[in-house]
Amino acid sequence: MKVIGVLGGVASGKTFVARALAELGAGWLDADGMGHEVLRMPEIEEVVRRQWGEGVFGTDGHVDRKRLAEVVFGDSPAAAEARKRLEQILHPEIERRLHREAERMAAAGFPAAVLDAPLLAEAGWVGKCDLLVYVEAPRPLRLARARQRGWSEKDFAAREGVQESLDFKRRLADWVIDTSRSPEDTRAQVERFWQSHFG
Repeated sequence: MKVIGVLGGVASGKTFVARALAELGAGWLDADGMGHEVLRMPEIEEVVRRQWGEGVFGTDGHVDRKRLAEVVFGDSPAAAEARKRLEQILHPEIERRLHREAERMAAAGFPAAVLDAPLLAEAGWVGKCDLLVYVEAPRPLRLARARQRGWSEKDFAAREGVQESLDFKRRLADWVIDTSRSPEDTRAQVERFWQSHFG
């Protein structure tokens, strides 16, 4: 089974492309979703509480991802250190889950699995991929999409600022998909990619 890694900037449409690949027959390795699950594990919550205190928890007693993001996304040395610490806490368990899920998909006969991870390059997971797809969209469009998620321009810039450059990601890619036009156009590009490798 081949693993397809999806790279791109913030709000470029990576998850849309991953879903489109899943609709064509790929397994979907949703690292972001797994990250949310891991963050709700009692033992992980306890580590987070010891590290950053009650301030990053919501009224429901669970980690408030928006509050935690305010601590770890920023251009200060403290934010960079906090982000590194959070990755040390979360990534080993996310990686274990990804590995287990990929093994299950391979055993089930999937021809490919798409790895949808916001920090694919930054987490060092590029080496786990057989093919890399770069998802491209201009910054104004990506910012508009991020605003639809309820992010400010500051939130957008903070998240983009901690990632590898777009040029770096694009150079890694085996294939580029442009999501700046219609969803139908994007799906057509995804189908061309799929047919050329798995058709």
